[in-house]
Amino acid sequence: MEPRNQTERQEKRLRRQIEQLSQIAPPARRPIRSVLDGRLRYVRLPLGILLIMGGLVGFLPVVGFWMIPLGLLLVAVDLPFLRPFVTSAMVRLRRWLRVRLARHKRRDPPKPPE
Repeated sequence: MEPRNQTERQEKRLRRQIEQLSQIAPPARRPIRSVLDGRLRYVRLPLGILLIMGGLVGFLPVVGFWMIPLGLLLVAVDLPFLRPFVTSAMVRLRRWLRVRLARHKRRDPPKPPE
């Protein structure tokens, strides 16, 4: 496969994962699209790095480990060599969450109204 086609394929896969993320959290749709806009590249990269660094001290109050994947996602938009790793991690995380939620729903049947 040609490197250019592979890069385009990885970029499309990343965009699909970002779209899935925005469908899961509709209130975040507008901020996600504005940050991914091409004009905000100089904001996106430092923001991603700050999120990763903040996630590394996730044991402290206010910051959390959730910041690492979000930071990696933002950095992967600008750094093509990260895209395959980030997108495959996002796919795995979504599958894992889907299985966990399905197990949780089976374990806790809804209670009938009184």
